[in-house]
Amino acid sequence: MKNSKFLFVAVSFVLLALLPLMTGQYGVDLISKIMIFAIFALSLELLVGSTGLVCFGQAAFFGIGAYATVLLSPQDGAPALLWLLPVCVLAAAVYALLVGALSLRTKGVYFIMVTLAFAQMAYYVVHDTPLGGGTDGIYLMSKPVLGTLLDLDKPLVFYGFTLACLIGVFGFLTLLLRSHFGRALAGIRVNEQRMRATGFSTYPYKLAAFVISGGIAGLAGFLFAVKDGFVNPELISWHLSGEVLIMIILGGLGHLRGALIGAFAFALLQEFFKSEAIFGEFAKHWHLGLGLSIIASVALLPRGLAGVPEQVAMRLRGRSGRVQDDSAVEVPHG
Repeated sequence: MKNSKFLFVAVSFVLLALLPLMTGQYGVDLISKIMIFAIFALSLELLVGSTGLVCFGQAAFFGIGAYATVLLSPQDGAPALLWLLPVCVLAAAVYALLVGALSLRTKGVYFIMVTLAFAQMAYYVVHDTPLGGGTDGIYLMSKPVLGTLLDLDKPLVFYGFTLACLIGVFGFLTLLLRSHFGRALAGIRVNEQRMRATGFSTYPYKLAAFVISGGIAGLAGFLFAVKDGFVNPELISWHLSGEVLIMIILGGLGHLRGALIGAFAFALLQEFFKSEAIFGEFAKHWHLGLGLSIIASVALLPRGLAGVPEQVAMRLRGRSGRVQDDSAVEVPHG
C-alpha cells in the first residue's frame, strides 16, 4: 500500500513536469494556479489533518505573504528572489506565531472563532487603510529574479519554480510527519490528554506546527502575488479559508496526497461548472453545481478522494468473502 501511494505521488509530479509539453498557455497558467493552492492546502493539512486543529483563519497567512511580496518589492527594478521570498515567508510565520500563541490557549469552537477573528483583523487592516490599497488592491510592478538564472516573469520558468516549491513542501512535510515531531502531532490529534499524561508538553508542539503552517501558507501567497501581479483584500477573506478547508476535506483528511488531490479536484470542478460550452447559461450559477458535487462527495466518500482505492478494495474483499460463504453452503437435494 505504501509503495502504491509513493508511486501515485511520484507519477503525479512527473506528469506535472511534462504537462507544459502537452498544453498551451492557458493550461500552464491554470495548473500553476492549482499548484499554488495545493501548497496552500498542504499548509492547512498540517494543522487539521495531522494535528487536529481546525483553523478558520489560514487565509490571513496566505494574504500576508502575498501583500508582503508587493509592498517590499521596489517600484523600479526587479526584486531579488533570494531575499524577498524568505522575508515574505517569515512575515507570515511571525504573524502565525502571534496568532498561535494566543489562540492555542483555547479549544474547539473557541479556537476556530479566535483564528477567524485574527484573520478578519488582518483583512480590515488591508481593506480600510492606505497600507493595502483598500478595496482596489495594489499591483506588483516587477517580478522577482535570481540574477540571470531565474526570471519569474516568464510563464514556463514560473511554472517550473512553482512545481519545485510544491515538491519541496510535500517532501518537507513527509519527512516532518515521519519524525519524532510528527509522531507527537499524531498523538495530539488522537488524544491530547493522554499525551499530557505521558509527560509531553503539547503546547510547544502545536505552536511549532502552527508557525510552520503559516510559513508554508505565506510561500503560497508569495507565489500567488507573483503569478497575478496583483493583490486585494479578498486574499485574506474568510471565504478563502473556507475554500481551502473544503479542498482538504474533499481530498481526504490525514493524507498529504489528499491535499494535492483536493486542490486539483476543487479547481477543476470550478472550471467544469463555469464552462459555458458545457452548461450554457447555467454556467452563471456554477456555485450550485460545485456545491452539489461537494455534498455528494462528502456523503459518498467519507474518507475523501484519496480513500477511494481503499474503499473500493474493501468492498471487493467484502463481496469476495460473501461469494465464498455462499459457495460453502450445502444445497439440499430433493
